[in-house]
Amino acid sequence: MSIGFDGKVAIVTGSGNGLGKSHALALAARGARVVVNDVGGDRNGTGSSTEAAKEVVATILADGGEAISSGANVANYAEVEAMVKETIAKWGRIDVLINNAGILRDKSFAKMDLDDFRLVMDVHLMGSVNCSKAVWEIMRDQNYGRIVMTTSPSGLFGNFGQTNYGAAKMAVVGLMNTLVLEGSKYNIRVNALAPTAGTRMTEDLLPAPVLELMTTEAVTAGALVLCHDESPNRMILAAAAGGYASVKMFETDGIFLAPEEQNPEKVFDSLASIKDAGQNVPFESAGKETEKFVTKAMAYVQSLKT
Repeated sequence: MSIGFDGKVAIVTGSGNGLGKSHALALAARGARVVVNDVGGDRNGTGSSTEAAKEVVATILADGGEAISSGANVANYAEVEAMVKETIAKWGRIDVLINNAGILRDKSFAKMDLDDFRLVMDVHLMGSVNCSKAVWEIMRDQNYGRIVMTTSPSGLFGNFGQTNYGAAKMAVVGLMNTLVLEGSKYNIRVNALAPTAGTRMTEDLLPAPVLELMTTEAVTAGALVLCHDESPNRMILAAAAGGYASVKMFETDGIFLAPEEQNPEKVFDSLASIKDAGQNVPFESAGKETEKFVTKAMAYVQSLKT
């Protein structure tokens, strides 16, 4: 099947460099009209410039595509609203949002200043919240929307020195999970990309031969799958160096303890059974997880009556 975006309007945040730039160029090459958003700071969030975004726009225009630039700070909702209003005024709709903007302020938790923790959370988490909120009613009204969150292996699995980044990247998965439920009847699909690529965010973290394998284009191939007409919904797609995998959150089947056994000693003694992953279950909502436990408890109550 051919994946195209003719007639679609896409906003890609943090698209002046790196992965965002790769996403924006690929969307435009496949027919999308693209808002290239980038505040223009360095990777730790300091400074600002419109030049990087404008250069990406110039490349798209030179290749015959349509694009505009935006210097909106995704952590500032008023600036995001203004970007969205400008997009609607120019093209009349917004079909795709890729929440890609991010910064790094890495330190061990013991040495990390809380201001650095908050700033990373503001850009990654609140930036994704702000942009998703600003386009949500538009997507509902047009009965179509594709939103991609950018999570990370650092959030899904942890990475030393990245408590702020990891917390934010796990938080956007929680945001995705509920937006999927709220957007489904409006044909709004929400997915998450868990990328690793050779960009300025990782250039001093990995050796050069490894970075050469980890192209941004390889990740973008996965990103475009998450935001086209026939995209999946609620998928976490890991992508790096030409490898693609689905990341899922499972819960073990667990155990049930009768009321007289519901004490910490019995729970501790049952840890092996509790951790047994033989019947892992992915849940569609928190209510489904509660239903599992209540069903076990009701079965116990029923057994007392028979």
